[in-house]
Amino acid sequence: MDDIAIRKEGRAGRITLNRPKALNAITYEMCMAIDAALKHWRGDDEVALILIDAEGERAFSAGGDIAEMYATGTRGDYSYGRKFWFDEYRMNARIAEYPKPVVSFLHGFTMGGGVGVGCHGSHRVVGESSQIAMPECGIGLVPDVGGSFLLARAPGRLGEYLGTTGARMGPADAILVGFADLFVREADWAALKVRLVETGDADEVAAASVPAPDGRLGPLRPEIDKHFAGETLGDIVRSLAHADSAFAAEALKALGRSSPLSAASTVEMLHRLRPTPSMRRALEMEYRFTYRAMEHGDFIEGIRAAIIDKDRSPRWRHSGPEAVPAVDVSRMLMPLGQNALTFEEEGT
Repeated sequence: MDDIAIRKEGRAGRITLNRPKALNAITYEMCMAIDAALKHWRGDDEVALILIDAEGERAFSAGGDIAEMYATGTRGDYSYGRKFWFDEYRMNARIAEYPKPVVSFLHGFTMGGGVGVGCHGSHRVVGESSQIAMPECGIGLVPDVGGSFLLARAPGRLGEYLGTTGARMGPADAILVGFADLFVREADWAALKVRLVETGDADEVAAASVPAPDGRLGPLRPEIDKHFAGETLGDIVRSLAHADSAFAAEALKALGRSSPLSAASTVEMLHRLRPTPSMRRALEMEYRFTYRAMEHGDFIEGIRAAIIDKDRSPRWRHSGPEAVPAVDVSRMLMPLGQNALTFEEEGT
């Protein structure tokens, strides 16, 4: 498959995303190829670790390929999107639970579906160009592909802030929040990959790492924790609205670009997950939302405004963050019964 290169090199099973002109957006076929390779290599004693990287200079992966989801969804056919998410989430879980080290090199943009491939392994490498984010609320989804699991484990209320606003994390912030592990200068990546392939020893990553340049979130923690601790999205917005700071104004502006239903559901999801974070539980809850997102949420309208018409003026189902009734959030996150995401299969 031209979109992805999967091969064995030395002691490594290598996966390279190869759609640089599309910012390495993840297609359904790429998800299935990654999943099949991981299944195969798990029992291969010649493969000591998995190495995941991407071609091009701009992005590890800027998200999932949603064009077909939009095309089918606008015709009232929600089955393709539901199948995509169902199988993608199972692949995300396989990476998170993999019995061998998984080393990912997250250059440039790593967002949405790219987070699902790159941010659940055991050794997640960032460099100078790394920009990581979960911007799903801006297109009528919630942070998915296991993103809610990472956000629920983030220090303080960074999860609520990043999940509802889609704010980007540089390398230091990604490490602070838990989306990455180690900073390695990008000039050293090629040599590090050679050593990983030759030795099969994931400890080579720590040996090559250096401290990351300073981030922005650490100094903002007190303000983020104060304003994003509310029980609901409305509480968060009211707290920000009564603050007189540049951060509060910026956060309110960012929230204004998000689907109110998506942002409100994100807050509720993180509150449910935080006491006992679990990757599988997070994916199962994400799927409750994404299963309904085209029919009952803002996904179709979000894609229309951002990708199709590019007018950046979505007409959301709710007029604002304070106009989302709790019952609407509950409906999006209700159990799916026989349609629920499951992980039962041979080799999971």
